[in-house]
Order: sequence, then C-alpha cells, then structure tokens
Amino acid sequence: MMKLGFGLMRLPCKSADNSDIDINKTMELADAFLAAGGTYFDTAYMYHGGKSEVAFRQAVVERYARDRFTVTDKLPIFQITKAEEMQAIFEEQLQRCSVDFFDYYWLHALGSESYQTAQRLNAFAFICEKKRLGLVRHVGFSFHDSPALLDRILTEHPEMEYVQLQINYLDWDDPTVCARECLEVAKKHNKPVIVMEPIKGGALANVPKDAEDLLHSQDPSRSIASWAMRFAASCDQVIMVLSGMGTMEQMQDNLSYMKTFIPLNESEKQAVMQAAELIRNSIAIPCTACRYCVDGCPKHIAIPDYFAIYNNLKRYGESQRVGAMTYYQNLRVNHGAPSDCIRCAKCENHCPQHLPIRAYLTQVEKELEHHK
Repeated sequence: MMKLGFGLMRLPCKSADNSDIDINKTMELADAFLAAGGTYFDTAYMYHGGKSEVAFRQAVVERYARDRFTVTDKLPIFQITKAEEMQAIFEEQLQRCSVDFFDYYWLHALGSESYQTAQRLNAFAFICEKKRLGLVRHVGFSFHDSPALLDRILTEHPEMEYVQLQINYLDWDDPTVCARECLEVAKKHNKPVIVMEPIKGGALANVPKDAEDLLHSQDPSRSIASWAMRFAASCDQVIMVLSGMGTMEQMQDNLSYMKTFIPLNESEKQAVMQAAELIRNSIAIPCTACRYCVDGCPKHIAIPDYFAIYNNLKRYGESQRVGAMTYYQNLRVNHGAPSDCIRCAKCENHCPQHLPIRAYLTQVEKELEHHK
C-alpha cells in the first residue's frame, strides 16, 4: 500500500468560504490519486464546515467501487457532551459518506481534556462496539498532547489499533508537540502510526531562503515539500502519511516521490534537521491552519488567515505591508476582526497545537489594526 493518504481538510474551494468546496476539482484530485494506486482517504465530521464527508461521497463513493478505496472518519469528542450524541453523529457520518462501514474510525484529537470526556462517555467502548458490529473495521485515535498522556491512553486502552500523530521535522523536538517522543511511545506499545500535518499546514512547503538553499544543495530536483513528506514517511512505525492536497500540482508532486518511496538517507536527515532550525527562527506564530479554532468562534474571526498574514509580514518585512493590509481588509468584510475577540477561549480549547491564540490575536491586532 502506498504510504500517501489523501487528507480531506484542505480541499479546493470556490470562494473564501471554507465550506464552499469545488467538487469538480475535488473529483479531479481523487481521480488522480486513485489512478496512481492511492486508496486511503481521511475525513472528519467538522472538516470544511461539515462538508468534507459529503465531498468525499460525491467525489469517490458515488463514482468508484467500494473495494477501490478505504476511508477514515472520526468521532469529534471535543464537540460532544452527552453519550447519546455519539450514536447520532456516527449515523450522520455514515449517511454523509454513504458507506455501510468505515475502514478506520478514530476518536478525534485526544488531549487531556477530551480524554477525560472520552472516558466519561465510554467512547472507547462505543467505537469498539461499532467494530464488533462490522460498522468499523479498525479503531484508534488521533492525538495532540504529551508523550506521558499518550503512554497512559495506550496503557489503559490497548484495544486501540492505530495512533494518528503530528510528525514533521519542525516539530520533531518541539517541547509542545514532542513528535519524536510521541512516536517513541507508539513504538513502545507497538502501534502503527498514521502521520498528520507532515508539512505543518504548508509551513514546510514555503521555507526561508537559507533553508531552501540548504535542502536544494542535497538535491535541487526535489520540491521543498517533498523533504517534509519523506521525513515523516521515513520514520519507524509510520504506515501512512496524510497530505491535505488542494491543487493538482500538490497531488502530482506528492505522487512523484511517494508512489515509489525512497527513505531519507543520513545526510538528508541531517539536512532537514538543520533546515528546521533555520525555519524555526523565521516563524512568528506556529499555526498549522487546521481551522479547528474557527469552529464555534462566536465572532467568526478568521484566526488562521490573520495569523498567515501576520507571519508573512514578519518574515518578509515592510515590503509586504500594502499586500498584507489589503488581504486584512478583505477578510474583515465577511469575518470578525482580531479586536472583536471576546476572550471566551473556545479557540484555545480546540487548538491541537495548544497555542495562546488570544495573546496572538492581540499581537495581530496591534500590527494590522493599529499600525500607522
């Protein structure tokens, strides 16, 4: 099985509305992926404002035989307060995707708070019962927290078959994400790993010039994004690397080196670690643009978009000021401004990176709203 998985959280859209998916372009991407031998699709209840599962149905399920693909979906523990909601959401997901079973079904984005919720709701038993009934083939969870908590979960729930982890060379030794240590915990428990955010929301596809030159010195023919994808796929225990592909260019690039995969050699591993240090020094706000923070924001603040504008301004300097302010003003037409934040902290509770979003919004406000 090819190690490249098609993540359905950054699909092409027809407008700035993240739920306005361009289904024709999505079909073209799915066709190219399947034609190259890809089979693994990954979606979730809240991706693209709840439209990702529907897009998967339209682009894949309604156009291909069931044995041509596998699909992963996830139970959004962080959105659930009552046990009976799990069944309702599961049934809705089957309906949205129009499948009789999920090949893989995860508890979504477990962390310290959501793990407590999962325990209280007996969510682990819930997904295992779906497996017993044949509605799910394999069970597991995606995870964003400390290695200690991961070890605890896998110790208390050895019935979980897979773990989905955020692994990329920038987060490898990051004290918050702890990618390397979390991978070691998965290895300790002999759990296969599916990788999410291998390119860290696109940050590792658009790196500073010095990091780009360093990677090109190893092999100028390879794309910058390929180094991140190959790094993740080269890690022990990793069986699948997800990529949120939104363009045909991204799809073809990924397929060019993942279809016949060659792991990084020692020289290449050293190069990406050196590149990580250069990149780390250039990123003001380490946001992956997963958009979990946007869900439920009472002021509809386009948090990842404002962070991206801010990061570009900080990376490239005042030469980008006019463009940054134009993008900023355009966003404000249909979204709340950073200054509209009411400090409710819903965004921080949903953030897999555990970012101090409210503090960052204050920085963005000062830079974009109050700059003379």
